[in-house]
Amino acid sequence: MYGAKAFTRLTAVGSVIAAGALAAGALSPTADARPTASHEPALAVTGFHSEGDPLSRIRASAPALTTVGVDGVNIAANGKQVGAPDRLARKALSVAHHQQLRAEFLIGNFARSDFAERRAHKMLTTPADIAAVSDAVAHSVKRQGWDGASVDLEALRKRDQKGLVRFLAAIRRKLPPAATLSICISNSVTAAEYHNRGYDLKGIAAHVDRVILMAYDEHGSWENHPGPVGDIAWQKRGLEAMEKAGVPAARLDLGQAGYGYAWRPHENVAVSDAKARRLVTRTGGRSHFDASVGEWVGHLPDGSTLWWADSRSYAKRARLAIRRHLHGLAVWSLGLSDPLRRF
Repeated sequence: MYGAKAFTRLTAVGSVIAAGALAAGALSPTADARPTASHEPALAVTGFHSEGDPLSRIRASAPALTTVGVDGVNIAANGKQVGAPDRLARKALSVAHHQQLRAEFLIGNFARSDFAERRAHKMLTTPADIAAVSDAVAHSVKRQGWDGASVDLEALRKRDQKGLVRFLAAIRRKLPPAATLSICISNSVTAAEYHNRGYDLKGIAAHVDRVILMAYDEHGSWENHPGPVGDIAWQKRGLEAMEKAGVPAARLDLGQAGYGYAWRPHENVAVSDAKARRLVTRTGGRSHFDASVGEWVGHLPDGSTLWWADSRSYAKRARLAIRRHLHGLAVWSLGLSDPLRRF
């Protein structure tokens, strides 16, 4: 989906404005490496850092975080290799560790303007390529001192199911015992929809420490009909479907937006929380928090509509995560969101 991840990754190259236990018989992923007791929030929280975002944004949210997910590396177009995290990613790693936070780097299939299923499929259907890419991931974790890795292969299809599980199993085998492995999965509202999008959730849960449900980009700039970035009812349906399909709540992180979209007469754009508020104030617009959705909606004099999720939205999802006994929350992204507060 051409959403906030696409916007923020394109921004890094100057193109556009940013946008319980396992099932019986499953392999046992590693225990979560956690910050010191004096730092540890009551709710585990991953904050995503996109390349080019100020490192100060990690520091601003550090008291609320347990893990920083650093974006990352991408599989080559031929599916045969993946690079190592670059200098900017390693700087984010250093800042995270200085703040006593864990850090994982993301492995994606992003290409130019969006996620490319074809390059992921090439790798996932070729055992030698799975071996080569998983070797490279494990090597980067060990050599650079990462606490783990996070697989963020998006826009997948049903044909990618088996290969994805094999890829996760290969990484898991090669990572150091203390390193963690997570996976980011886009929200779906039925088990069948997850299945058709390439996710064998029970198979995945056998090899990962956490599943991060990316419950955002329900609506966005790629469409001309404004709507919530992630309605809380839609998010709940995604969680329920995922749990029914075999992912224990104790290994689930609810991924929440920390940004929004503005549908304007001349363009549709991704906006940070701060920019959304500025647009409303500067133009004399009006906005209100829609409690049933858990997001802000704004209307500008020129006919623009905005939806965005901010710190109030985050607090509502934190309470949901606690009630449902989830592992925690994840927020895309630290560079766009309000500073996170501790729960």
